[in-house]
Amino acid sequence: MIVLVGFMGAGKTTVGNLLAVRLGLPFADSDQVIEDCAGRSIRQIFDEDGEPAFRALEHRVIAELLDGPELILALGGGAAEHAGTRSRLGSVQVVYLQVGYEQALLRVGGDQGRPMLARPGLAALYRRRLPIYTEVATLTVPTDGRRPETISEEVLVRLARVPAADGRTPSSRPAL
Repeated sequence: MIVLVGFMGAGKTTVGNLLAVRLGLPFADSDQVIEDCAGRSIRQIFDEDGEPAFRALEHRVIAELLDGPELILALGGGAAEHAGTRSRLGSVQVVYLQVGYEQALLRVGGDQGRPMLARPGLAALYRRRLPIYTEVATLTVPTDGRRPETISEEVLVRLARVPAADGRTPSSRPAL
């Protein structure tokens, strides 16, 4: 299991799909799974139920995905803020796709489906989340100015050198 974390616009979904193809694993984006389960968009859930209800649903969905079969999983930008989710991430490989604030806004600035973009204090939210991403990460990969293919290749190369969460060394687990 490889979980991708980072701020919106970091490239989690794009890189996650590339990793899934390379590793022959399924890919899931937690936001898409939430929308499928709820039968409505993230924006609708935020507008109708509020952020606390969304975060509780998000945690439940992520916990189910983490308990399921091996896959590549991209988390929504705020998912790692939930203490229960952070705790669950300690048992898997977590890749923090690091994106600068300005780069993130360039990548997602016009996306009306992202309710957090309309939130006041977005820059402060970005700064608040950075140490959380670092805390949960097995490894950190910068994304600014880089192609998704290059980023995914770096993830594969670097994960091959990182001990698994279960303590196995790279030579004792399947090749990537």
